[in-house]
Amino acid sequence: MKTVTFASGVTVPVLGQGTWNMGEDATRKADEVRALQLGLDLGMTLIDTAEMYGEGGAEEVVGAAIAGRRPEVYLVSKVYPHNASFDGVREACERSLRRMKVDSIDLYLLHWQGHHPLAETFDGFEALKQAGKIGEYGVSNLDLPSMEEAIGYGAPATDQVLYNLLKRGIEFDLLPWCRARGMPVMAYSPLESSGREQSVLLGNAALRAVADTHHATPAQIALAWVLHQDGVIAIPKAVDPVHLRANRAAADIVLTSDDLAALDRAFPPPRRARALDMR
Repeated sequence: MKTVTFASGVTVPVLGQGTWNMGEDATRKADEVRALQLGLDLGMTLIDTAEMYGEGGAEEVVGAAIAGRRPEVYLVSKVYPHNASFDGVREACERSLRRMKVDSIDLYLLHWQGHHPLAETFDGFEALKQAGKIGEYGVSNLDLPSMEEAIGYGAPATDQVLYNLLKRGIEFDLLPWCRARGMPVMAYSPLESSGREQSVLLGNAALRAVADTHHATPAQIALAWVLHQDGVIAIPKAVDPVHLRANRAAADIVLTSDDLAALDRAFPPPRRARALDMR
């Protein structure tokens, strides 16, 4: 599988696994655990989670899924903004470590910017890094002005943002800025998450036409388009084994220049700066 390398030199697959909405229903836990394990078997060894997801429930699912397999996994989690004070971020990290039954998190992110100053949050991250509790730290849902502020306080490894064919705003400014600094971007909801917008995306005639030429599904082409972007890691969530295998197959689809041109016509790239899309 194609890979992306962080500034630290750590290399990860461009296709990982998201866990948003996992850990919310105990009756689904076994299926969610098996799904993450299947994803690992398929090479999707980056797992992204957060203390917010299921109020820790998703981290517990992740912990069960990676038990005995920790060395295979590049583990990402996120801290709530209201926990992002110097002391709060360290306490939140310890709770996440306990829920996942691990000694360290490979990449720890601020979920979005709250009232705590970024400088204080990054000081907390640095303390965690020095203590060996995290490998790297980064942010999520920060726009370009906030990222320009952030690099004055530390060395964020990534910005995790909403990015897909329908939500291309970061291509105007944020994505080029990150690329110029060798900073990978993590794309959440690469297939959209709201039912209405996902229907708009996957029902698009041009997307379906490209899918037909590759004997693929529209979802696979939409995911392949995200994976085609330089320096971008996609983290779709899937529990159904069929969807997991389809996502993995999407990583092997090579889009042609004609495919890309058709998708640009159907989903035009931004021509001006836009407010950052968020979920």
